[in-house]
Amino acid sequence: MTYLGLGSNQGDRVALLEQAIALIANKAGPVVARSSFMETEPWDFQSEHLFLNAVIAVATDIGPHRLLKVTQKIERSLGRTQKSSNGHYHDRPIDIDILLYDDLVVQEKRLVIPHPLMLERPFVVKPLLEIAPDIIHPVLGKKIAELVLSDRSD
Repeated sequence: MTYLGLGSNQGDRVALLEQAIALIANKAGPVVARSSFMETEPWDFQSEHLFLNAVIAVATDIGPHRLLKVTQKIERSLGRTQKSSNGHYHDRPIDIDILLYDDLVVQEKRLVIPHPLMLERPFVVKPLLEIAPDIIHPVLGKKIAELVLSDRSD
């Protein structure tokens, strides 16, 4: 199973997330679970626009590199004109991140799986816990729920 994080803080956020989910289902594979939408403050940058975030589970048979190309094409088709780079984030109509892809671990310049910041981001962790609390983090070897609970007890 592949888990994708979605976010939008420009335009009709609900419509953009729904369009992204439909396009992912059409181009990558069936969406078998989806979290509720969660409104959050921008993470690591200032903006007056709140984000709407969600996590979806996708049963895909395309590989992770192809999936990255597909999600980036969907982002562009929904109005995203620039990617965040070097930790500089900005407002965007849609953002799609590959969080987990089965139990794969990929460490490349353009693709890192599992997503390296996913456990630091409440807008990823909370929706992921909603749909897949028992999924095992392939690097840390623990359930997402265990990682989040152990982090909170420190």
